[in-house]
Amino acid sequence: MSEEILINFSPLETRVAIMTQGVAQELHIERAVSLGLVGNIYLGRVSRILPGMQSAFIDIGLERTAFLHAADIWQTRENGEHGREPQKPIERLLSEGQSLVVQVIKDPLGSKGARLSTQISLAGRMLVYLPQEKHIGISQRIEDEAGRESLRLRLSSLAPEEEGGFIVRTMAENASDEELTNDIAYLRKLWRDIRDKAGSAAAPSPLYLELNLAQRVLRDLVNPETTRIVADSSAHLTAMQDFAREYMPTMLPLIECYAGARPLFDLHGVEDEIEKALSRRVDLKSGGYLILDQNEAMTTIDVNTGGFVGLRNFDDTIFKTNLEAAQSIARQLRLRNLGGIIIVDFIDMENREHRKAVLAEFNKALERDHTRLTVSGFTALGLVEMTRKRTRESLAHILCESCPTCAGRGEVKTARTTAYEILRELLREARQFDAREYRVLAVPAVIDLLLNEESQALAMLSDEIGKPVSLQAEASYACEQYDIVLL
Repeated sequence: MSEEILINFSPLETRVAIMTQGVAQELHIERAVSLGLVGNIYLGRVSRILPGMQSAFIDIGLERTAFLHAADIWQTRENGEHGREPQKPIERLLSEGQSLVVQVIKDPLGSKGARLSTQISLAGRMLVYLPQEKHIGISQRIEDEAGRESLRLRLSSLAPEEEGGFIVRTMAENASDEELTNDIAYLRKLWRDIRDKAGSAAAPSPLYLELNLAQRVLRDLVNPETTRIVADSSAHLTAMQDFAREYMPTMLPLIECYAGARPLFDLHGVEDEIEKALSRRVDLKSGGYLILDQNEAMTTIDVNTGGFVGLRNFDDTIFKTNLEAAQSIARQLRLRNLGGIIIVDFIDMENREHRKAVLAEFNKALERDHTRLTVSGFTALGLVEMTRKRTRESLAHILCESCPTCAGRGEVKTARTTAYEILRELLREARQFDAREYRVLAVPAVIDLLLNEESQALAMLSDEIGKPVSLQAEASYACEQYDIVLL
């Protein structure tokens, strides 16, 4: 399926949409105030070691200290081999105040700091360079065994083992020896520069910063199905062309400038897709719909038939809705960049063959995903459990924040609940303070309730405390907000 990549530039933000048949499949957003850290390499300083957790906090110069687990420490074992499996406890591997070269493998998420590894990897167009390793690996997406072995032999002849190892990316499947050689030379020079800088820098300090979003698009997201790359800024277009000319000249003909009067994302309906991707509900063409709830622990997705009644029988209606939902869910995971534990509640199916077909369709739809994921199949309760690697914030976390009124609950207290809280608070205040009068400030809905349906309860309370209570409506208050003023 042919793909188009649309890039929208603004002074403070870069947005990328990957389109297939005119429909947005992925969204990437990078803001100047919160650039992603994954791939960055720092000279860090060990600030604290936690033996009980077999981890350490590393100061790399960010607002929050980063996190390094013992399993992510690259070390030499007794047999001379290298690996990340912890052979020694972390307190014997690190010491407080020690400097070490680390790479960010996961961006800070919520209240968590960035996650680090001491195993360095540098990504090029065709290859990923592993300077601490000596083996050559092949991307799992290259499935042809003969092709995998051929690539391994070619790279072995081009890159001697003593100078580090490589992972062959999918892009290298049809690459020439010249392209592979250029990538090897570029990555090795980059590592030498990083190593030299680490020898003279003082911790904490950055040694290498990952490419910006537009450059990463050219390096990581362009594939043989990409037909064009459209950018709406001539200044940024020139920088992209210069980058492509130096590192990936075959892409130059695909890069073009959009100069239309209508905004690029408006023209292709991407702005509408972004708004839809922030909604809990996703409508299906058949009349069914999905409900997506993203929480701290996991994301849940519920499939419903909605207004779809089908043409033959109820089992076929459920089956068709679930098949359509499988395609839509896979797209929503990419579009919203949902990660972590994901639970999908397809509509219950009695037919075992239907369940197999829906799961097969779901796995097929997930094959387009660039992010690592695992699907466990249907559980005894009829739920599909899966995980999707979380390396950056989801779309909702980038564009939104918790509602100040409901504090992220998604619900607010009723006017009656707030009114009863006010009555209890009045009694509490009267027992603590001897005021001449108590004035209640709240939203009009709560004040109306106290003046009408609950007026008798308010009068009884006023008699009990022996002081008058006055009411004042404040339209600017949030629905749960109120104040009691002592006069």
